[in-house]
Amino acid sequence: MLAKNKPSLLVTIGAIAILIGGGVAAYFVLTARRTIRDVPLGANIVPQDALLAVSVSTSPQKWQTLQQYGTSQSQAAFEQLLIQWRDRIFTDQGYDFEQDIQPWIGNEVMMAWLPDPALVSGQPSPSGDTPRQSPMTSARILLLPIANPLRAQEILTARKSLNQGEILERNYRGIDIFETQGRLQNYSIAVLDREFLLVSDDPRATDRAIDTYRGDTSLAATPGYSAAVQQIRNSQAFAQVYLNIPVAASLASMTAAQPIPPESLEQLKRHQGFATTAILRDNGINFQGVSWLRPNTDRKLTVGNSTDGMLRRIPDTAIMTLGGSNLKQFWSDYNQGANANPIAPFNPQALAASLQESIGMELQRDFLSWMDGEFSLSVIPAISNPDTPQRFMAGLIFMIRVSDRNAADTALQQLDEILRGRSFQVGDAQLNGQPVVQWTSPYGGFTVLRGWLDGDVAFVNLGAAVANQIIPQPQTAISSSSLFRQTFPSSLSPKHGNFYINVEQVFNRQNLSLPPLPPQQEVWVNAVQSIGLTTAVTDNHTSRYDLFVNLKSAAVSTDAQEN
Repeated sequence: MLAKNKPSLLVTIGAIAILIGGGVAAYFVLTARRTIRDVPLGANIVPQDALLAVSVSTSPQKWQTLQQYGTSQSQAAFEQLLIQWRDRIFTDQGYDFEQDIQPWIGNEVMMAWLPDPALVSGQPSPSGDTPRQSPMTSARILLLPIANPLRAQEILTARKSLNQGEILERNYRGIDIFETQGRLQNYSIAVLDREFLLVSDDPRATDRAIDTYRGDTSLAATPGYSAAVQQIRNSQAFAQVYLNIPVAASLASMTAAQPIPPESLEQLKRHQGFATTAILRDNGINFQGVSWLRPNTDRKLTVGNSTDGMLRRIPDTAIMTLGGSNLKQFWSDYNQGANANPIAPFNPQALAASLQESIGMELQRDFLSWMDGEFSLSVIPAISNPDTPQRFMAGLIFMIRVSDRNAADTALQQLDEILRGRSFQVGDAQLNGQPVVQWTSPYGGFTVLRGWLDGDVAFVNLGAAVANQIIPQPQTAISSSSLFRQTFPSSLSPKHGNFYINVEQVFNRQNLSLPPLPPQQEVWVNAVQSIGLTTAVTDNHTSRYDLFVNLKSAAVSTDAQEN
């Protein structure tokens, strides 16, 4: 069935269904096909200032694989979405993908979002106003490679005219363009020699794509783009996504309620781009990503050490963990980019100021100065015990390998004294035969444990008392659990950071009392078993990312429900 094989093409092919009519084939010019190498098809035609470019495979087998993921509920929801798109785009227009498009289309299609150039540059529009526009309302172009020109000519010339509206014809730089008029959504279409069918929802975007085809600077010519995508190139790729970071930064600043400060914006623009390839695996989707700096930037990335050591200290009961090779460096990198990132989870400068105001200690001088080793932050459910009921369902464990034990002891003992002055009960205790320090709040008995592991690894336990799961070192670490290993197929080495979440357990209300999700979101969340992210700095200009979304299968989820 069409919708079961080609869901990603539905929106874009719909434009073709509206536009193609009698006479289109007359404009297939008999010229030789140009070979596009080392980059996704269409990258030589997409303008360089495109915000986003997405190439997607047209292989029916890959789409069939995609539809096998998830639970029976998520599969049903996915299929219903496809049926709605099929009816809206194909059935209502009298077209069928398998009959009308598939016989001539190439191996992958590319869609790109082109923002208003004035919006990116910040220059006033012809009316004198500074343009304000959402990035996702930018003009879109779709490039469909023509693998069989004769078959395309045969099929496209057989189509009838539109039932409503009309088609106007114009010529731009020697290429004939057909544009719809009088419809709810107008489109323009052009055939670029015998190579591509170009579809757009904005005539200006059509002209810009033709300019690029005629020689203007393209996405493929972006500094570092070709070398970057080669690192994540895979013959089995299902899709590839490219984000233009400087353009995204300009758009974020122009459209935000509070523009990004110029100095922060310039820091963010040191990054050139981010690209990721999606590969369909037996049990999920692997996203292999790469980001790179501009070649002329003075910023250098720091290649970190492996993060595998700390994972051996985290028990397999942990349902979420975040780790890195150098907390001091991690904080410095985050601090540089947070002010220019509108979706940053918190303001690092505000946090440092709050710490100094509340306890009189400086984050950089008193803490981060000795926190330049491997670190981890984990969520661990409490072990149920009727004799010692827990106030919290789970606890947080923070661990850090310190570079200066004396400086760390001095800072922590100073913190002990400050808390005593704030009416906290601070005293020594024993945990499985190991000395720890316990802080107890005067307001409701909130307790924190801190201590040392093997001399140079400091830990802090907040929330539920789960430090007994790391003291002594767990016999079964999270790195040896089957689910964790399945979620981290990455071969990146040395690893700079990692993130793991057992989605099924995190949203289990027996572990965390999270608010219930809306039904529409719950269907998709329930289809995910776990997510793992590995990061690595490969050189002083390039970072690599390996994200794996471990998806459930309908057969497994059905068996679990029956049992």
